[in-house]
Amino acid sequence: MAHPGDGDLPRYTEIGERLTEEFHEVHSADTVERCVSAARYGAEEVTGSAPPDLVERIARRHLEVLATVAAEKRRKARRSSLDNAP
Repeated sequence: MAHPGDGDLPRYTEIGERLTEEFHEVHSADTVERCVSAARYGAEEVTGSAPPDLVERIARRHLEVLATVAAEKRRKARRSSLDNAP
């Protein structure tokens, strides 16, 4: 079954490539692809369409939040391993 915006698949691929390059030190390409896909389907569900610029903004924000959470977990793990945790 075709979805609205399927003709834009190459544009979504470009978004994934850009974000993979941008977040290569933090996230795998699979994680980026899942975020782009989730952003696309979420935008379609909420707004009825998924313009590539909106999908990219949503996916980028999600990846930023995931990176922040990962950094916080690493920080807490270092503190715990040093026995400095509260």
